[in-house]
Amino acid sequence: MSRFLLRRLAWFGVTFWAVVTVSFFLMRAVPGGPFGADRALPAAIERAVRARYHLDWPLWRQYLDYLGPLDLSEHGAFGSRERVFGGVLAGDLGPSLKYRDFTVNDVIAQSLPVSMALGAAALAWALAVGIASGLLAALRPGGWADAALRLAATAGIALPNFALAGLLILVLVYWLPIFPVAGWGSWRQLALPALALGAPFAAYAARLTRTGMLEVLSQDWIRAARAKGMPPRTIVFRHALRGAILPVVSWLGPAAAGVLTGSLVIERIFHVPGTGSHFVNSALNRDYTLAMGVTIVYMVLVYGFNTLVDVTYALLDPRVKLGARS
Repeated sequence: MSRFLLRRLAWFGVTFWAVVTVSFFLMRAVPGGPFGADRALPAAIERAVRARYHLDWPLWRQYLDYLGPLDLSEHGAFGSRERVFGGVLAGDLGPSLKYRDFTVNDVIAQSLPVSMALGAAALAWALAVGIASGLLAALRPGGWADAALRLAATAGIALPNFALAGLLILVLVYWLPIFPVAGWGSWRQLALPALALGAPFAAYAARLTRTGMLEVLSQDWIRAARAKGMPPRTIVFRHALRGAILPVVSWLGPAAAGVLTGSLVIERIFHVPGTGSHFVNSALNRDYTLAMGVTIVYMVLVYGFNTLVDVTYALLDPRVKLGARS
């Protein structure tokens, strides 16, 4: 376990550096700038603003200053001006170029819990409904429940979440005024975006559970348990289900990433004040530091989720050894 975690930590360092470097230079390569959409500023004020955020430096110096491992202060190696922030290696994501009174850390600290709550609610109901539906279909293969599940799963996977969001708004807001159309702060405002965001994941979970359960139920040791007179409920829930959900556990890492990236559109539709809305606005406004900060946070979360999934998989299946070479 310790060797596996050390290896993952080393790869995290490489991945972190690659994401920061590629994102930094791609953001600077996009035409336009963070102050291009503002009203025309006098040349002296624009130079002062660019100098305040070090945008007048050569690109390589901006990159080193963003990383923050070197002393680029007024008396530092390059004779540069005072730092605006401590650098990402120190956990400081810098000031927002558009929200002038906030740092990127402040914006993410306010919005990330909202996105995490939305993603957790979407993934929780998707797993609950998906696993239960897949289990029911696998226990009655070829029946009406199995056919209905496959139809619903195909529709859930094929239908984009923004289209489902529009349908939910039309039915449950205008035709049947049960839920509010937008906002944040109560469970009623959480319900519609969580339903729209989690529907495709519920469909995937149902299909994976059904396939895994059918495969496990066909194993010889399940037949042996039935021959010994073991109750069907014990066979299914104590023995078969543990092996059947292994594909679902493997899928949870990419699913968590999908929830994070999919919430970008859902948050915009339902006006949820989450990180996804800030990410879209930062891309439109060329807010370099905010866009980079959200990208880094998403990368850290996805990497952490994948590591947690690998550990959970090994705990569920003793045959899997962490860090073992194939």
